[in-house]
Amino acid sequence: QVQLVESGGGSVQAGGSLRLSCTASGYNFSSYCMGWFRQAPGKEREGVSTFNSRRGRTDYATSVKGRFAISQDNAGNTLYLQMNSVKPEDTAMYYCAAEATCRGTEYNFWGQGTQVTVS
Repeated sequence: QVQLVESGGGSVQAGGSLRLSCTASGYNFSSYCMGWFRQAPGKEREGVSTFNSRRGRTDYATSVKGRFAISQDNAGNTLYLQMNSVKPEDTAMYYCAAEATCRGTEYNFWGQGTQVTVS
C-alpha cells in the first residue's frame, strides 16, 4: 500500500522558517521523481518544487526561488522542503507527490497535505 505522509506544517510569522517532510512507503522511493505542491483557499493547485533524482535536478517556482530548498533522503524514504523567509502568500495546504515517468505531468501518488499558515 503506497503512502505519502506530510508533516511539519504549522503557523509561523512572516520571515520565519519551516521544514516540511514527506515520508513515503509502499513503493521504490528512489526510482520516482518527487514534487511539492500547494493550494491556497480559492486558488488552483500550483507546483512549488520538484526533485528529479534521475538527473540530479531541482526546480522551483519563481515565487519561492531563493527561499525554499527541496532535498531527499533515499535511505529514509523522505522528501523535505525547507522554507525560509516565508511570506503570508505562502499560506496554503502543501502536498507532496511522486511520479514514475519524471515528466512532471502525471504524478501517481499524493499525500494528504500539511497546512502552512504565515501571518
